[in-house]
Amino acid sequence: MGQTLDWGKRYLMVAPDHFRVDYEINPFMHLADQPDPAATRAEWDAIAAAITAAGGEVEVLPQRADAPDMVYAMNLGFALEGPVGPEVVLSHMRFPQRRMETETAEAWFGEHGATVRRIGAQGVGAHFEAGDAFAWRGDLVVGYGPRTDRLALKHLAIDLDVRVHGLHTVHPGMYHLDLAFCPLDSERALVCPSALDENSASRLLDLVPEPLVLSEAEAMTFCANSVVVGSTVIMPACPDRVRARLEAWGFEVVVVPVPEFVKGGGAIRCLTNPLDVTLGRDLVTGRGQVLVG
Repeated sequence: MGQTLDWGKRYLMVAPDHFRVDYEINPFMHLADQPDPAATRAEWDAIAAAITAAGGEVEVLPQRADAPDMVYAMNLGFALEGPVGPEVVLSHMRFPQRRMETETAEAWFGEHGATVRRIGAQGVGAHFEAGDAFAWRGDLVVGYGPRTDRLALKHLAIDLDVRVHGLHTVHPGMYHLDLAFCPLDSERALVCPSALDENSASRLLDLVPEPLVLSEAEAMTFCANSVVVGSTVIMPACPDRVRARLEAWGFEVVVVPVPEFVKGGGAIRCLTNPLDVTLGRDLVTGRGQVLVG
């Protein structure tokens, strides 16, 4: 087993007080299929409890009444611990229906002493959604295409002075990289090549020394949209083959079903934003460049 991830022990979640489907911006959203509020809250509470039981921490941000998708906290911004304190690269959402979320996120991060960075603002500039970005083996791995613009890769590389691996996402149901990629430890990750074009799929497999390769059908259970706290993998679903491999590698699998949140197109990773990715430890600086698959 590789070294456990240094990050992934402290998360921001958004309370699901106003979660509903008001529009259709991904293949899972249907106005006629609304989440049940009581079941939604029970799922959210179960995720927070599982993170805490695994040794993690959860901080909670209230949800705006006019922002039903704000529960998917991963997309508020890419949070970092910088050399002089917390930082965040705010998302610039592809769809205008979600852009008000980052106003509240900016205020919350500011109140917690974070330096705020932007890639685009008020409909101008490159789109970037943090569900496409992962720290991996010292570099930043970023999906682009459906939600994040390729131009955003350059901004991230320059602004953070890190090496960015850009991966072209092409699958309509895996529109964020966090639906197709999940780091497990320093050597292993869940990877679904079907989410990417051929060159990017090959590049991602090259970046992971020991991938657990998911079929398209396995990935569409949202099993890659999971969080890892130490050696515990908290998953919305876990196909038998995937569970057998994870347990053989020494991971504890905790399944927390989230069918109400899947109605909005997200699961456990989408609902949690790690706050402890650290520049200089998880992302090596001084490498500012973009490598595109």
